[in-house]
Amino acid sequence: MCAAAEKITDDFEIIFVNDGSPDESLEIAISIYENDSRIKIIDLSRNFGHHKAVMTGLAHAKGELVFLIDVDLEEDPELFNMFHKVFVDSDTDVVYGVQNKRKGGLWERTTGALFYWVFNLLSTHRIPANLLMARLMSRRYVKNLVAHRESELDIGGLWTITGFKQVPVKVDKHSKPSTTYTLRRKLALMVRSITGFSNRPLIYIAGLGVIILAMTFLFSLYVFGVRIFIGKPPSGFTSIILSIWFLGGLTIFSLGVVAIYLSVIFIETKNRPYTIIRDIYERNGHET
Repeated sequence: MCAAAEKITDDFEIIFVNDGSPDESLEIAISIYENDSRIKIIDLSRNFGHHKAVMTGLAHAKGELVFLIDVDLEEDPELFNMFHKVFVDSDTDVVYGVQNKRKGGLWERTTGALFYWVFNLLSTHRIPANLLMARLMSRRYVKNLVAHRESELDIGGLWTITGFKQVPVKVDKHSKPSTTYTLRRKLALMVRSITGFSNRPLIYIAGLGVIILAMTFLFSLYVFGVRIFIGKPPSGFTSIILSIWFLGGLTIFSLGVVAIYLSVIFIETKNRPYTIIRDIYERNGHET
C-alpha cells in the first residue's frame, strides 16, 4: 500500500483496524507500526463486525482523500492509483470498484445476485450490484458518511444514501478459497440492510391484507349467492383447512416482519456506540 501511495504523495497515513482478530494480526500490525511512522492501528475491544470496523477506521482518517480497502488483499492496493486518476479526471467525490464478474463458485454468485436483487426490489435507494469495498473518497464525503450513527448499519446502503457524485470503476477481484461470510451471515446482512433502508415490507404486508380482505368479501358474496339461488352452501373441507393454514402462516410471517422492525427500533433507541476502542497506536504516542 505504501508503494502505491508514494506514487501520488509522500504525505499519507495507513490505518489498520483490528476487529477482534483471533490470530496474530495485531502483533504483525504492531511490528509494522514500530518501523513506519505512517502506520496507525485502531484495536477494538472485541469483534464488532466488518462494517462497523470500517466505519470506525473512516472516523479516524485525517486525509483530504481516503482510500478504503480490505486487508485480505482480494482487491489490489494498486487500485489506488487507478482510482486517483479517475477521481481527478471526473471531478467527483467517490470512485468505487465494481466487480467485472462476481468471484466465487455457483453458490456464492447466486446468493450474491439474490441479495442485490432483493435489496434493490425492496429498498428506496438502489445500490450497484457486485459492489466492492475498495473506494477513494473525498474528505467532505467521509465527513458526512461517518455522521450516520446507526447501531445496526449496512455500509453499502450508507454509501448510497450519503449522496455526492460517485463514479464506478470495473475491476477484477481475487478469490480466496474460503470466506467468513456464511449463509447465516449473508441472510442476517440482507435482513439488516432491508430493515435499515426500507419500509416497503411493511407497506407490502398492509397491501396484502387489503387484498385478502377483498378476496374474502368476494368469496362471501359468492357463498351468499349460492345459498340464495341454489339452496345449499358450497362444500370443501380441504379448501377450508388449506385456507386456515395459509392465513395462519401469513399472519405469523407478517408478525415476524413487524417484530424485526421493532427489534431494530429497540436496538437503535439504546444509542450504544457501535464499536469500543481498546487501544490506538500512532507515532505521536500510544493512546488508550
